[in-house]
Parts: sequence; C-alpha cells; structure tokens
Amino acid sequence: MVAQPQLRMLIGRDEIAKAVDRLACEIKRDYSGKEPLLIGVLKGSFVFMADLVRRLDDLPLELDFVNLSSYGSNRDSCGKITVVQGLRASVKGRDVLVIEDIVDTGITTSFLLDYLRTKKPASLRLCTLTEKPSRRRMTVCIDYLGFSLPDAFIVGYGIDFDERFRNLPDIYANEG
Repeated sequence: MVAQPQLRMLIGRDEIAKAVDRLACEIKRDYSGKEPLLIGVLKGSFVFMADLVRRLDDLPLELDFVNLSSYGSNRDSCGKITVVQGLRASVKGRDVLVIEDIVDTGITTSFLLDYLRTKKPASLRLCTLTEKPSRRRMTVCIDYLGFSLPDAFIVGYGIDFDERFRNLPDIYANEG
C-alpha cells in the first residue's frame, strides 16, 4: 500500500479559473489579428492548456506539444533535459506561445526557449500558470503569469508527483 501524502491546498479551483480567464484576456489582446502557435509542455500543462484554449475560442490558433523531462521520479530537477517528444509543427516565422504548468528552477523552460529561438519564430512568449521564483537558477522571462508561489512541492491541476495527483482540481503543497 502506498502511503498517502499530506496535501495542503494552496489555490482553489475558483481562483484558478479567474487566473485562466485573466490570462486568456491578456493573450487575446496581445495576439489580436494573429494566429499563434501554442506549444504545451507535457504532461503538466495539459489541464491548464485545455482550460486556457477553451477561453481563447475566438482567437485562431494552432496547437502542438513537446514532452521534456528533468525530474524522473524525484522531487528536484536533475538538471539534465531529455526530449521525450519533439514538435511536429514548424515554428519558423510563427508567433509562438509556450504554455507551461510551472517555472521552477527555470532550467527546463530556458532549454526549451533557447531551442525554439534556433527555429527562428517571428515572436516567442511564455505563459505559465505558476512559478517559484525563490528556486530560480536560470533567468526566464515570463510574459503571462497565473500565480507566484513559495518554495513548496506542488501537485494538482495537471501537476504531478511521480505521475500521481494530476487529476486534482485544485493546487496543493505536497508536504510529505
């Protein structure tokens, strides 16, 4: 039997929904008249991205996904990035918006943004639901931010620990 962790709610589903609405309004304003390519970073961003895209219903857009790994089954990033699934869409000359669940150390996000810059997009921006600035090891410019969080290991709303807890509708601190 797996021991149950101690979860403490940090952000409730209503607060998350308001943040997603706010971010969608900002993105619609900034991408008016454009057709951006949204790139979701799997697996963590899938819940956030699905909710966000539904709120961008009048914005023409294209979706793609990339799957990067830097955690394995650990709580801390090992710092070595593995591309599990690459992009299918071309980013050259496109307005690209990366959708992340969390920017923690910034190592994975920095790796992805640097990689995408080599593909010569017309523009490149980052939207993340959460960040933990106290853990940042690489500078990352966040264009659209939902929440800034303290240094806690979080789960829920797509964010996992060892592939568990993604299905929780709220965001929790996993304290054990």
